[in-house]
Order: sequence, then C-alpha cells, then structure tokens
Amino acid sequence: MALKRTSRRRAIRVGVDTGGTFTDFVYAGDRELQVFKLASTPDDPSRAIIDGLRRIADATGRRIAELEVVHGTTVGTNALLQRKGARTALITTAGFEDVLVIGRQARPELYNLNAIRLEPIVPDELRFGAPERIAADGSPLLMLSDEEIARLVERVRNARVEAVAVSLLFSFVAPDHERRIAHALAGLALPLSVSHEILPEYREYERTSTVAINAYLQPLMGRYLSRLTGPVADHKPATGHKSRHSSLALRVMQSSGGSISAPVAAAEPVRTILSGPAGGVVGALSVARAAGFENVITFDMGGTSTDVALCDRDGLRTTSEAIVAELPVAIPMMDIHTVGAGGGSIARVDEGGSLRVGPESAGADPGPACYGRSLLPTVTDAHLVLGHFAGAGLLGGEFKLDEARAHEALSQLARDMTRASRHRVNVSQAAQGVLTVVNTNMDRALRRISVERGYDPREFTLLPFGGAGGLHAVDLARALRTPNIIVPAAAGALSAIGVLTADVIKDQSRTVMLEHRPDIRSSLDRAFREMERAAQSILRREGFAPARQRHERSLAVRYKGQSFELEIKQTRGDIAKAFHQAHRARYGYSQPTNPIEIVSARVRSSGLVDAPEIHRLRRGRGGVARPHERVRTFINGRQVNADLYRRADLPGGEKLQAPCIVIEYSATTLIPAGARARVDALGNLIIAVA
Repeated sequence: MALKRTSRRRAIRVGVDTGGTFTDFVYAGDRELQVFKLASTPDDPSRAIIDGLRRIADATGRRIAELEVVHGTTVGTNALLQRKGARTALITTAGFEDVLVIGRQARPELYNLNAIRLEPIVPDELRFGAPERIAADGSPLLMLSDEEIARLVERVRNARVEAVAVSLLFSFVAPDHERRIAHALAGLALPLSVSHEILPEYREYERTSTVAINAYLQPLMGRYLSRLTGPVADHKPATGHKSRHSSLALRVMQSSGGSISAPVAAAEPVRTILSGPAGGVVGALSVARAAGFENVITFDMGGTSTDVALCDRDGLRTTSEAIVAELPVAIPMMDIHTVGAGGGSIARVDEGGSLRVGPESAGADPGPACYGRSLLPTVTDAHLVLGHFAGAGLLGGEFKLDEARAHEALSQLARDMTRASRHRVNVSQAAQGVLTVVNTNMDRALRRISVERGYDPREFTLLPFGGAGGLHAVDLARALRTPNIIVPAAAGALSAIGVLTADVIKDQSRTVMLEHRPDIRSSLDRAFREMERAAQSILRREGFAPARQRHERSLAVRYKGQSFELEIKQTRGDIAKAFHQAHRARYGYSQPTNPIEIVSARVRSSGLVDAPEIHRLRRGRGGVARPHERVRTFINGRQVNADLYRRADLPGGEKLQAPCIVIEYSATTLIPAGARARVDALGNLIIAVA
C-alpha cells in the first residue's frame, strides 16, 4: 500500500505491531489509514521498528518527534518463553523463600511419570527471607528491624543481581515493611518491583510469581525501549528539515487491552506480556461493532502462532488467572488462547508416521521455503503449492515467493508421507494434509474458548485476521457451525490498527474479603473511590481531562469456601443475583442458598482516545463484482477454477462469486464453493457459510 505525503503540521499517530514474520505499521494519512509491513528482525525487534518509523517520517516530511507511536511488542513474551530475562533476586517473608517452587498442587501432566518441571526464574541462592511477619488482619506479629534490612541489602549487593523483587506475606493489607525494604534498596540503583504496588491482592504464590516476572523483565524491557527511542529521535527526514533532538512519543500496548506510557511499560513490563495479541482483539471488536455484530470469536493467524478470543455483548473479556510460559500471571489480561499454528509452522512426519504441523515455526529467518532461504515445508508453502496466492506473492507483489522451492519442500514431505503410509502421496495431497492438520489444531483452540466455556459458536460470528486468517476462516467456521464470517479491510494489520485505536488504560485492584451483607456498601464505595482518585490523577498527567476519562467498577466474587472467584460488572443493586447468574453460565449450576464472599474490588480506568475516522466505500452496482481474472487452484482437495478479486477494486454492496480468492496488500482470503460473500459499506467482507 503506497505511502502518501501530508502537509498539515499535526502529530501523526502510528500503530506498530511486531510479529514473528512481519512488523506491521499503520498510520493516519490525510484521508485514510496507511498500512505497510517490513520483515521482522528477531535478534533485535527495534531495528525493524526504527526502519519503519524513518520510512513514515520520510514519506510525511515530519520529524520523529511529531510521531505519536503506540507499540504492540513481543519482547516480554519471548524473554519468558526462552528464559532470557535478568538475574533477579527475590526478598520475601522468612519461611516463604520457596513459594515459587512449591506453587500449587495442580499438575498439568498428571499421568506423565517423567514430567520435567521448569526451574523457577529466581534460583535458590537468590531468594532471601526477611525476618518479619504480618497477620491477615494487618497487625504486626514480628517487626522488621533496621539491622535486618541492612543485612538484606548487603546480601543483594553481594549477589550481583540485575533486578530485585519484593513480595512479603500480607503486604497488600499492611505494606510498611515492603516500603522500608524498597527505600533501603533504592541506593543500589537496581530495577525494583514491589508487590503492594504491582499487585496488592492475596494469594502469595500468584502475587510473588507476578512480581518476580516483572523484575525478571525490567532490565530487558528498559534497554529495549531506550534503544527504540534513542536513535530514532535523531533522524533527519528526507525533506531536509533540520532535526531536533527530542524524544519519541511512545506508548506500549498492555495485555489488558489498553496502552501505557513507555516509562510505565519499562517499570511494569509484566503488563505487556500479551501486548500484540491484545491489540488484535481490540481492533477486531472495534470492526465488529462498527459493522453491527455483537458476539464475535476473533481468530488471529500470523506467521508463528494463532491467537483466539471470545467477545460477547459485554465486550472485551479479561482474566486474572493467566498462565504464560508455565508461570501464573495475576494481573488483568485479555482472555486469549494461543496455539503454535501459523503460516510459518513447520510440517513433518513424526516417528510414529503421523503428519505434524507446528508448534515449531520457521519464523522470519530463515522463514518458509518459499522465502528462498530454507527448505522447511510450512503452512505458507502448502498454500502456495495449492495456488491460493494466485501468483500474486505477498505485500501487493513486493514480496516475491519462490514457488519452485516450496514445491521442492512439499515434494520431500510427500515422500516422507509415502514411506510412512506405504501409499503414494503426491505434492498437492501433502499440501492439503498440512492444511487439514493445522485446521484441526486451530479448531481445537476455538472450541476451548467457546464450547468448553458454555458458549454456542452458532450464536457468534467468526472474525479472522492476520496475514493467513482469511485462508482458513471458512473451513473453521464450517467445523464450528458458525453461520457468518466478517473479514475486515487490512486484516493482516489489524493488530497494529488495534494498538493505534486502543484507549489508555489503568487497571487497579484491592483485596477486601467481605462477606456479602447490606452493610458492606460503604466499605466497597470507599475502596472504589480511593482507586478512582488515584487513576484520575494519573490520567490527568497523561493529558486526559475528566470528560475524557471513564472508570468501570467490578467485583471478584465467590461462594464462601471456594478457591477461585468470578468477575462481575454489577457493583450495586442485587450483587448476589448477578453472581449466581454468572456462576450458572460458567459452570452450569448455582447455589443460591450459599453465602457469598466479595474477594476484591477492581477499577478499570480509561483515557479515551479519538479513533481514526472510518470511511465508507463508494456504492457499487449491487450485483456480482467483476473478477480480475480466473485462476486454477486446489480447494479442499479438488482442482477448480476460481475467480480472483483485488480487494482494493471492490465497491460496497457488491457480491462475490464463489469459489474465489480475494487478494490485498496485507492478507489473502479463500472462499470455497457454497459460501456467499458480499462487501459491506465499510469495506468488510461478509461471508455467509453454507
């Protein structure tokens, strides 16, 4: 998609999403959003981002300081997955040094006698006990002396760590001991994470894990954001404007669906672990609401993984019980399920003779065989061999694909499948097998966030995005019996659009532990008001007047004696009735006679960002759109003639003749026979699945 020059001297907002294969850029031009992609640089993601921002500066004649950038990042996620964070110390209450090792009794592999548990991110020798104890009601049982604090500081200094986490027992009720330790550690000039600031909630294991993860990622995220802003700020636009040394206005997407400032992201990187996928869900929900759809299942298929989420009439769904890289993370996060199935997922025949696809990915380097640097057979190669790109390549033809190399890689896979099955398998059959297997993996993920949670997919609309989402959408919708699909314009860059349009979010929570009675109203209101005042002050400093702020209250509630709670939006009126309904919807039953306990009060505060204007398409004739050409391709194992449409040429209101392929700069959509497709006034493809 061509970049346009602009002349008005106003700040230009840019959305950036780093993926496993491509880094996506979206910015607001004079009349419409402009989109382009660059190859990701996994060794240092900031390099691709800097190149893209310079390209935007050159195209618009702006200084870098005139760009307002919101970034969806995978830096924290990758560091956790690869265990490449900082050397971190943990200070906790004496006797609780091993809480990260003990954890919970839940065993993910119950019947695996040889299961190997990952080592904690803080090793034994770096976990220090503070001789102190606070009771559950906040009263001191053992005071922490200044001498003991001095000894702790000395032990941390001698350990030569890069970051420190502090998580004391019941500090969310009485944080004085944590404050004193943090004050003493400040002299070491190390990144510091303190539990009563990061997560003032009960459950010492989840709280300690979250705070330790935050400290573990702080040095890495701090260096990354400094690297991202430093060199870029000195860039001179191609127009010859004199560059001024000023910092880049940078925000980072949170896992909860809103953005935070770069300094906050550097101090609290645990909030960015699902940064990129969260941006995609925000963008998808915005598209769905504008098009008139209420219940949607989002399906983001990129180069490395597929992320799925469910949004109903209540909007974005968050959870505080996420597990990332086998570690609990208790801060609010989008309720997103991820599987290792993407365009770069590698296909192979395993030792038992079965065809496997993923979770290993070819990534951006060396990439799929068709990228010309490997002979790894991937999902993208299977689509190319079957003719699903219609010879158009990727990125509007800018990214050429090596069809001969893809054919060679799939031929070798076909030979492996022939040897394993003792039946001749040709190249097209091997390619179709790859798609069938990866569809099965993704179907399982979609069922996990819908059917397994009591939702009927037939009452939802599937919203696919990412570069490869549209290639699999109809097959998956048919498997789920989902009646409709909405494929947004610029689907391959929807995550970047989502981070660009996301509001600024501040999530707060406070453990209250109140049995549900009429006289608790004042206690709840007091907790809510204190959190809202703090959020109002923070958002004002961010430039949001009170009229541009929104504060949403919620409660974490459970039956007394339960181990986990449900979040409900109702904070006034009949709270018990709302909880019983939520419990019945989630678990299939409720117990109206059982006492109810309110565990935590939560506030989600938003600084409202102006969304880019949505332009409607010119109205077409209303009949069947004229295809660009007809191509020969394989769909579901059969060779057929299919119409080829260029999405940029499709006006609103026109219908598409299936089977067909729709190509655009950032994505490709495959519509098999039997489905009916049309273009709505906003440029979305609406597909009715037969």
